[in-house]
Amino acid sequence: MSTVESGPVRVPHPPRRSSARPFLPVVDETSAGGLIVDVVDGEAVTVVIARRNRGGRLEWCLPKGHIEHGETPSETAEREVFEETGIEGRAIVHLATIDYWFAAADRRVHKLVHHYLLEALGGELTVLNDPDREAEEAAWVPLNTVATRLAYPNERRVVAAARDVLAGRA
Repeated sequence: MSTVESGPVRVPHPPRRSSARPFLPVVDETSAGGLIVDVVDGEAVTVVIARRNRGGRLEWCLPKGHIEHGETPSETAEREVFEETGIEGRAIVHLATIDYWFAAADRRVHKLVHHYLLEALGGELTVLNDPDREAEEAAWVPLNTVATRLAYPNERRVVAAARDVLAGRA
C-alpha cells in the first residue's frame, strides 16, 4: 500500500451571493445656487438654510436647486436663493462648480452644482416660498464665520472663493 502526501485539501465554496445593489442606472442632474451677500452695519453677511439630509439630520447649507427648462444657471441661482430664503439677489460672478455622486433608491446620480456670488437686493428672510419645502430654516450669518456652520467641505470652499472675490484676490 502506498501513501500519497498532499497539501491541505481545498474545498470550493459555493458562489457568494452578492450583497451589492443590482445595477443602477446613472442619471445626470444639474443645479445652481449660491452665496447671497449683504452688508449690515459694516459687516458682510450671507444667508444659509437648514434642510434634512437623507438620514433625517438637520444640516446647514447654501441655497440651491434644479435648473428649470429654459433657465441659465445664474437665473436658477437667483430664483432658488429667493425661493429658499426670501431674499432677492442678482448674480455677480460664478464662484465654483461642485461635482459629486450619490445613490438614490433606484439610480446613481451624478450631480453638478453651479455656485454664484449674489448681491442682495431686498426681501424678507423666510422659507415659506420654497415649493419643495426642503428648507426648514434660514439665517443671516456673518461671512467671516459662515464656513463653520456649513455641513459640507465643498460648500466651505465656495465661501472661500467668495471671500477672495470680495477681497479682490480673485
